Amino acid sequence: MKEFKGTSLNDRLQIANNAKRALVEKMRAMPKVGDPAVIERRDAKIAIATERGAENRRRAEIKAQKDRERAEREASGEIERLAAAKRDAEAKAKHEAELLAQQKAARDARYAARKNRKP
Repeated sequence: MKEFKGTSLNDRLQIANNAKRALVEKMRAMPKVGDPAVIERRDAKIAIATERGAENRRRAEIKAQKDRERAEREASGEIERLAAAKRDAEAKAKHEAELLAQQKAARDARYAARKNRKP
């Protein structure tokens, strides 16, 4: 049987300790909360977020204004369509009334002609 060629327990423990030390050094090298660079980056992020919020509000206001204007145009168009429909209905009713009057006059004339005939 072949002999295992892996690392020994002491080698593995030493590698783990080196990794832990490297991680601790990395964490120590990071800037602290009160560091001016950290404060500057945080303030920059807050400023960017504020600008984005203002831009989003401005876009929402513009969209709302456009929606109101479109609704007003549609409402005025609807009013014009209703007025045109009312005019058309009135003209049709007037035309039908004239037609009925002409038909009645023709009927009355036929009736009078029949009455004037003597049997």
